[in-house]
Formats: sequence, structure tokens, C-alpha cells
Amino acid sequence: MRIRRCTLLSGAVLAATAMLAAGGIASAQAEPAPFGHACKAQNGVRFCPTEGLAQRVHTFDGVPLDVDVTLPPTGTGPFPTIVMLHGWGGSKTDFESSSPEGDGNSTFDYNNVYYAQHGYAVLNYSARGWGNSCGAASSREDPGCKEGWIRLADQRYEVRDTQTLLGMLADEHIAKVGALASTGISYGGGQSIELAYLKNRIRLPKGEFATWTSPKGKNLSITATFPRWPWSDLVDALTPNGRFLDTEVAPFAQSYEPFGVEIQSYVAGLFALGNASGFIAPSGADPEADLSKWFFATNAGEPATPEDETIAKQLYTYHQGYGLSGKPAPMLLESGWTDDLFPPSQSLRVYNAVRALKGYAALMVGDLGHSRGSNKENTDHAFNEEGAAFLQSKLQHSATAPANGSVTAYTQTCPQNAAAGGPFTAKNWAKLHRHAVTISSTAAQTFTSAGGNATIATEFDPIGGTSDACKAVKAETEPDTANYTLVSPGFTLMGLPTVTASIKTTGPFGELVSRLWDVLPGGEQRLISRGVYRLNENQTGTVTFQLHGNGYEFAKGDTVKLQLLGRDAPYYRASNGAFSIEVTNVTASLPTP
Repeated sequence: MRIRRCTLLSGAVLAATAMLAAGGIASAQAEPAPFGHACKAQNGVRFCPTEGLAQRVHTFDGVPLDVDVTLPPTGTGPFPTIVMLHGWGGSKTDFESSSPEGDGNSTFDYNNVYYAQHGYAVLNYSARGWGNSCGAASSREDPGCKEGWIRLADQRYEVRDTQTLLGMLADEHIAKVGALASTGISYGGGQSIELAYLKNRIRLPKGEFATWTSPKGKNLSITATFPRWPWSDLVDALTPNGRFLDTEVAPFAQSYEPFGVEIQSYVAGLFALGNASGFIAPSGADPEADLSKWFFATNAGEPATPEDETIAKQLYTYHQGYGLSGKPAPMLLESGWTDDLFPPSQSLRVYNAVRALKGYAALMVGDLGHSRGSNKENTDHAFNEEGAAFLQSKLQHSATAPANGSVTAYTQTCPQNAAAGGPFTAKNWAKLHRHAVTISSTAAQTFTSAGGNATIATEFDPIGGTSDACKAVKAETEPDTANYTLVSPGFTLMGLPTVTASIKTTGPFGELVSRLWDVLPGGEQRLISRGVYRLNENQTGTVTFQLHGNGYEFAKGDTVKLQLLGRDAPYYRASNGAFSIEVTNVTASLPTP
């Protein structure tokens, strides 16, 4: 349900009136000036921006950050405080708006004005290496920008920047100790998970942990986080190996044992965006932030080298939340079924681990996120309201948060502008899908690294092919693929399809790709889900892996088609090896409510 602005605003007015009646205390106090920045009344709040490069705030290692703070319309603080972290290629303005309704579905009731009108101090800043935090060439005259390059959400740098800024606001009596939260989309979502796991710790440059304190020595801790479209394991997200299963807690280092398959078009697109609009370190200048070296090594593919192992361990250790010790701060996680960059498994990895630790984690899943996500209005609005209630419960103790472990899901519907179906709710992830529809076959089929129809693979690439999850093409049985079909009895897929098969691989660097299609009555097919499993050389035996998943209704009479193949480039990087795979005893379990 939607939080009422009028209730919170009237409460702020009453509080201010009471203080005046008690002796004019409020009027006698100076107006807040976060980081020394003057505030101006606008859009029903007080906006306190960095007005020019000279006003930037220098973080712990001297890098100047472009920081804005938005305050409630009245009061001197301290206020419960939310930091909003932007995505890759973005800046502090991503979640700044002139109205609480925001500038689109993803920012509806999710922006600085909305939260400030609800009694929060809101911190928006450009991460180091982006915008005027040394990202734009014109912003680099400050000596602090000499090494102010992007460090890929490193706990020791970007995450510590957030902790430093919150500590400074706490010392200024603007941020309320014990009521600090983080939220963000994509790049900001991954950092929010890191903040949750670090909780009351900081990470020092050499990797040691220390207690998180403000510059004046106040002990600080993150109270809650609301990560949207996040990664939890960056190694798995960018080079998935297919070992994660949603029924288990992922063991340490699972994501690079063995090395996975690069999501090549996405990785290349992200690197290009970083070069075009951010500050990437010159190759070789900083081994702790050598994004160019990391990109070219990853993009080279097989065989894996000792350098690849070093890079994977570097990312796993410092650039993600999963793998950090301890029970994290409460998290409300949001992921997209049709997000081909950070699919639901990224939230589920954290959800399962936190639940096993008896911590707090709740989950929301829908047709949203990065391409090919639709970001439907009813889904975004509902999830943003749920996020607002979660933050209000944890920071202001005046709303009801989603129950611990609970899951809310909306379905993909077509055409793309159709309202999503749902909500589907459950006490936990397992109870969201109590049943299953099964496709199975014992017959042997063989396919190779040559793959199927390259045109179809390109059509469904989320970078160069399509951003429309509802896209359909003429159905065909592609050459060099294994196919299994079922006439739909009419059912709703709700979760991650699980494929089990007996395999016999000949050749090195194998990759087992799976696609799930809805073959429509008119003779076209729509991609519903996909996944990949990295094979060892000449691997034989039984393998089990999962697809990204979806919430999707297969109409009665449609043909449900499971396809196995050895190549799905340019989305998954084509193998450098030549291999063939014989599959028998194939079973695909499609979870249903």
C-alpha cells in the first residue's frame, strides 16, 4: 500500500510547532548545511547541492565527490538517512526529481523528493570516476582526481566513500545514528548488498577490516538496504558457470570453480560505456583497478590462465557482497525475470545464505531490470511502495515491512505494454512454486559447438538484438540443437526451470546452453528463459543446472520447447574449443504455483 505523504508531513509540522511553543528552540537553531552546502526550499523539500567543482566533498583518500543532500521541509535533524546509489554510467542526478512521482516507472516514489517528503535526509552523489566525481574530463583539475578512477564497486573505495559521507553527515547531526540505509539500482544495488554485509565494518586498502566510525569517532552501522536489480556475486553474473541452484546455499568460490562463460555482449557494452562516460584507469597504472586488463583477459576466453584466476579472486574478494563473513543488515531484494545481466539468481544467492544465517531477507521478482526487462508500471509501482514501507519500518518504525523470507512476484505478459499478472505471494521462495510441469526424454541427441541458427541467437541478444522480452520470431527446429517439446495444458511458470541430463562430451571448453521457448499458435516462438552450464574437458555423467527463470503463463495448446545447444553468441561468448555433446535422459522441471 502507498505511504501517505500527508501523515508524515503533518507530523513534521506538529513537531516543529511544539518546539516553537516550548521556547522557540527551532527558530534559534541554525539551518542545516550538509557538507557546508546551503539549502534552498523547492519541490516541498530542502535541496542542498554541490553548486560547483570547488564545493565537492573530499572522501577518505582525497578524491573529490559531487554530492547533493535533500532534507525534509522542516527540522534540523538528525534525520533517518537514505543514500541512493546510481547505476553504471550514471550520476547523482539519476534519482533526483522535481516531484515524488519521479520521471518514470523505476523512479516512481523512488527519488530524493519522495523520501525527503517522508522525513528522510537523502544522500545522492556521483560515484568516483563518474559525473563530476572525476568522471568528466572537465572535472579532473583537482589533484585528488589523479587516481580518482572507477574501481568497480570495490569495498575499499566506492563502498567506503558511502560510509565516509554518511559518517560526515552523522557528525553534522544530519544523519541519525542507528537509522542509516542504502538503496540503488544495478551498480548501486550491488554496492547496497556490500554495505549490508559489511554492516558496521569498513574495508581498508590492504583488505583488513576495521570498525566503521565517523570522522569524530561515532560507531556506525547500516540499518537496512533495498538493492534493486543487483549483483551479489559479480564473477557469477559476468561469467556464469551454471553451478548455482536455488535450493542450496552457494559454497565459497563456487562461481569460479570452474571458470564460467562470459556474457560477452553485456560485458563488452559495459566496458565501452565506462570508457565513453567514465574515468577508467590507464592500462597497467593500477593493478587493483585495471579494468582494461580484466576486460581483455575475460574477453579472450579459454583456456583459463593463472591471471584469470587472480582476476576472479580479486573480484570475488573485493567487488561483491557474497563471500563476506557475518550476518548482513536486513535486505529487501528486487530482481527481474527477464534481466539478462543480473537475473534472479543474483538475489537468490543472498536470500538463501541470509535465511540460513537466520537473518532478514525478503524478495520481489517481476518483468523488470536491465534489457530485456519490460519495467511494467504496475510492477515497478508496487515494488517501490513495498520498498518504501520496508525502509520506513526499519528506519522510522512506523510501517509494516514485508515478512522475513516472503516473496512477491509478478508475471511477464505480452505485449510489452500489458499490465503484469499478479501479485503471487508466498511465505518463502520454495512455497512460491509447490508444483511442476515436466518435459522428459530418454532418447539420445547430439549437438556441437557450432550451435544453431546464428541469426536467431543475434535476434535475442539483449544488447544488439532486442530489449523486448515479448519479441517473437518464426519458429523453427534449428540445426545442431537438441529439442524437447510438450503441448501446454495451460500453466504458469513461476521460478527457475531445472534441467537434468546425462551427457557425454568430446572436446575441450564445452558450454551447454539451454533456451525455453513458447511456440505460439501462429507459428512464432518467444524466448521465455535461458541459461548456461560450463563443461569440463570430455565431461561425462549427470549434470543439473537452472535457467534464469520467469513468471509466465503458457496458454493451453501452445508448444513448450526446451532447446539444448553448444553456442548462443553473442550473448554467451562462443567457445574457443571444438566439442560435441551427446545428451540422454533429459528432464526439465518447470516450477508452477
